[in-house]
Amino acid sequence: MQLEELTKPIAPENAIGRISRMDAINIKSVNEVSLRSLKQKLKNIELVLQRINDPGFGLCKKCGSPIPEGRLLLMTGSTLCVN
Repeated sequence: MQLEELTKPIAPENAIGRISRMDAINIKSVNEVSLRSLKQKLKNIELVLQRINDPGFGLCKKCGSPIPEGRLLLMTGSTLCVN
């Protein structure tokens, strides 16, 4: 994954200048957050794929009402309805 390459440590011996190095470190931090977020989304999708054939899939765990399809599409890991 290209994002994983962008999150590798910035070597101190890089002759890119102090300000450029600080920018590179900041960009690396942003990429790390993005990578964690994408990994969590992938994990949620994998969990949904495991549960999709369960009889209770798409039903709110709290009240038993159907979870709106749009919510399931936008928030794949949703186990609760909007209420």
